Amino acid sequence: MSRRRPVRRSARRRATRRTRKQDQALAVGVAAVITTSLVATAVQWLLAHWWVMVMVGVLAAGAGGLWSQQVRQRTEWARVRAQALRMRIAEIDALDHRAFEFAVRDLMRRDGCQAERIGGAGDDACDVRAVDPAGRVWAIQCKHKRDGERGSAVGVGVLQQVNGTAWQVHGADVAVVLTNGRFSSKAIPWGWQHRIHLVNRRLLSEWAAGSSPLWDLLDRIPPPRRPTALS
Repeated sequence: MSRRRPVRRSARRRATRRTRKQDQALAVGVAAVITTSLVATAVQWLLAHWWVMVMVGVLAAGAGGLWSQQVRQRTEWARVRAQALRMRIAEIDALDHRAFEFAVRDLMRRDGCQAERIGGAGDDACDVRAVDPAGRVWAIQCKHKRDGERGSAVGVGVLQQVNGTAWQVHGADVAVVLTNGRFSSKAIPWGWQHRIHLVNRRLLSEWAAGSSPLWDLLDRIPPPRRPTALS
């Protein structure tokens, strides 16, 4: 029996594949020629109409300047809004503990600090860490009481935790325990002895109302680390 027929079919297939490859190569070559021609035409046109490039450059520069101005405006508006932040103690009482920490962060920012909220698991007894305009580092532990001053008092145990981490872990110049409630009778002298500032409900209310920055309301604040506008 003759086996030439399959050989002929295989030869026809190879010829077909070669034809397809040639067609593809021809198409690629034609596309490259057309693209090159279009680019050359566009370059010639731009060279003949150079003023178009100038106009495009001017428009781009104007758009960039407008975008930059809008960014500066948004930044300034955010700064003004932050400076205008005022909170009443009733509003603070209505917060949960997490929102309370963010509120304290925003109040520090209002007074010109770089502040971040780091509260949560593994915060090493520091819910808000801030750097004030004088370069001092603040480690603030926040204790929100749902019942305000009627709730349980913040005791010495909380202050001891802060005392063990504020200086060594957070590099603080100022350690603060802040609450919308009250402190126990033992916590007040303990904090004074160990240089931990206690911000109770009355002091928090005064600060949140925007009368003065926190460092103006506390005693025995360390001197500035760097010069300020008032120094």
